[in-house]
Amino acid sequence: MANLKTSGLSLISGLLVTLPVFLQAPWVRLAPFSAAVFTAPLLALALLLSQQANPRLSRAGQLLVGFSGSWLAGCLFWGWCRLHPLWHLPIEAFALPLALTGLRGPWKLACGFYLGSLLGTAATDAAMAVSGVMAYWPQVLSASPADAPLLLQTAALQVLSPLPLLLVSGCAVVLLQACRWLWQRGEVGRVTSAALATTLAVDALFLLAALLAPGLSGLI
Repeated sequence: MANLKTSGLSLISGLLVTLPVFLQAPWVRLAPFSAAVFTAPLLALALLLSQQANPRLSRAGQLLVGFSGSWLAGCLFWGWCRLHPLWHLPIEAFALPLALTGLRGPWKLACGFYLGSLLGTAATDAAMAVSGVMAYWPQVLSASPADAPLLLQTAALQVLSPLPLLLVSGCAVVLLQACRWLWQRGEVGRVTSAALATTLAVDALFLLAALLAPGLSGLI
């Protein structure tokens, strides 16, 4: 029964990582302020669920608390700072001290989810930096709708160059090993692992979309 509960939490964790791709990204592009304000009712719902006597609802609420932190950070960056990639990780990490200190407290599931998402973000930014495509970031986001797909595809093709591909593949292998190690560290570790692994899967999907159908990529 415990394994089923943990598997359910891991599934929810993975689904929450994918939610910004389909909901937050287009919302922030159209109305960043309202997307950021949505953090308040989202957090209120999370706190309400976390106080329920039902353990499943309580755990789900804790995950939503961690997700609320990631949601707010994403809204702040993509809404107002999206052309400055070096600000991405610092903004996403605004709650890092709180998450680290809370890992052994009653909000450990929230902290585990937030840290897994943050580690995935850090890995994505690092892979972009070592592959040399970080410079394309502001160009793609500031380009016209007609030019952005071509720029995005050019950046994706650079990842397939021998050295960048080797570096990115090595990074992916290390992170998959980290996911495996975290999975063996109990409930919080599995939540963190699921968030990190899902981030890697979404990154791979973005790369594939940028290569084959750049006009459909969520980065534009």
